[in-house]
Amino acid sequence: MTSYLTQRALGTIPVLLLISLVVFLLIHAAPGDPTLMLLGEETNAAEVAKAKARWGLDRPLPIQYLRFITSAVTGDFGKSFKYAEPVSSVIKTRLPATIELAIVSIIIATLLAIPLGVWAGSKPNSWIDNLGTSFGLFGISMPSFWLGIMLILVLAGILNILPTSGRSTYGVAGPEITGFYLLDSIMQKNSQAAWDALTHIFMPALALGMNMLGILMRVTRSAVLEVMNEEYVVAARAKGLAEKNVVWRHVTSNALIPVITVVGLELGTLLSGSIIVETVFAWPGSGSLLITALNARDYPLVTGLVMTYTVAFVIINLIIDGLYAVVDPRIRY
Repeated sequence: MTSYLTQRALGTIPVLLLISLVVFLLIHAAPGDPTLMLLGEETNAAEVAKAKARWGLDRPLPIQYLRFITSAVTGDFGKSFKYAEPVSSVIKTRLPATIELAIVSIIIATLLAIPLGVWAGSKPNSWIDNLGTSFGLFGISMPSFWLGIMLILVLAGILNILPTSGRSTYGVAGPEITGFYLLDSIMQKNSQAAWDALTHIFMPALALGMNMLGILMRVTRSAVLEVMNEEYVVAARAKGLAEKNVVWRHVTSNALIPVITVVGLELGTLLSGSIIVETVFAWPGSGSLLITALNARDYPLVTGLVMTYTVAFVIINLIIDGLYAVVDPRIRY
């Protein structure tokens, strides 16, 4: 198994190189001069030339890419044009907010989708199956930005029970330890800060995770329906096991392989797809940072963010491959 995971890890190197090249070329091909955007249209030619020399934009494009890729191997994505700080430091300050949002979204989706999918799949054509199928279609079809706006309108505007934006109320959060507000509040045993973080993250997490909830519910239902017809399930019933034990111990455990795949892939999608939700809820994560970097044509920051998302996808897929062997021992062979 170790050799298999090693081969998979080595196979991702060409993928990372190709993605870095495509992103580098696309961002440089986009219209707009970052020097004029950041320094102003009225900047004279001497200051523009000085800024280009300072940022390395006066060199040929192949040389710029080679400098970028050799530095990126060590985790150095250069210096941000807009923030005048190392890209890795800028990303480090904003990435925990996006990771925290994605994790809470996937927890909400998993806790709702898997039980509903198992119940729907174990009782096909029943009212619970029809309800679960309708709920799944609703989640798949609902645009996250529209759902976010509706949640703000109802829960924050009309009912006034949740905050509309941000990660926490000013002055409530304690000292930052990990960058994850919920985890920091729990570590500090600050119940007020933990509740404040939960109220701020609930709406964006629900809006972001609704699409995954629908997909995960449909996949779980299909997997359970397929496993329900296997011979070992029939044998378990023949032994006199209760239907509850058959469904949750024999059927669900063997239907988890496609579910794990979807959860892993959707986690990567949530990390990179939170841009719109972060914009709607003014969530200070890497998604909103990417929008800012694109508007400023901040080449190092854009490339660094995209490469961070790419590496996250690769790591998540490797973890999924390892989980396969844990859930289904046959895969170890």
